[in-house]
Amino acid sequence: MGNYSKALGFYEKTLKIFEKALPPNHPQLAQSYNNIGEIYRNMGNYSKALGFYEKTLKIFGKALPPNHPHLATSYNNIGLVYCNMGDYPKALGFYEKALKIFEKALPPNHPLLATSYNNIGQVYNNMGDYPKALEFFEKKALKIFEKALPLNHPSLATSYNNIGEVYRNMGDYPKALEFFEKKALKIFEKTLPPTHPDLATSYNNIGLVYYNMVNYSKALSFLEKALTIAQKSLPPTHPLIKIIIDNINRLKKM
Repeated sequence: MGNYSKALGFYEKTLKIFEKALPPNHPQLAQSYNNIGEIYRNMGNYSKALGFYEKTLKIFGKALPPNHPHLATSYNNIGLVYCNMGDYPKALGFYEKALKIFEKALPPNHPLLATSYNNIGQVYNNMGDYPKALEFFEKKALKIFEKALPLNHPSLATSYNNIGEVYRNMGDYPKALEFFEKKALKIFEKTLPPTHPDLATSYNNIGLVYYNMVNYSKALSFLEKALTIAQKSLPPTHPLIKIIIDNINRLKKM
């Protein structure tokens, strides 16, 4: 949590200097807004993140050609925030704009393209369109990541996590566990520091599957691990902490 505050302080000081020294549409200023937006998004302050991402987009829209990858990244970031806020149609609109640019600007096996497919898959998953979500997660994003990345790359783990989530939502719990535990968690535990928020998400996902399978003791063990990490690595108001606490409380009522 302290790291976010430190980073925010540093980026805000930098922004102050840039705002005095640079013209208002300078790309460096856009990058500065983007960095601050990223911190707020990671802290779970989505409305604040959106404000900074939109400032970034305004500058990039004026300063860059319409098919520039920076513009696509900007659309992606805004899509991420709308997805986090639960506005899925809006998120999908921005993700599709980003994908259009990436498909023109990047080679077909580029990891950024896979990230874009993953984002769109996430929206379909949240909207309950599971076949469409799997199409983007498994047939498109995962295919690229498996070709382009080393076997233990965290992006590959994120991809496995996404697929596991769809199978859990579809009620196929053994398949969900295979992706969550045997694939995603294995990579995260090898490659991430022990208090990384992605590990908390991973333990939470596995805990929920065991809950669905009525294995409450195993579910509680994973959810408590998730909560310990989330409370160490995230601000106390972060939505993930509330989600995990709600899951534990629901479990304790069983």
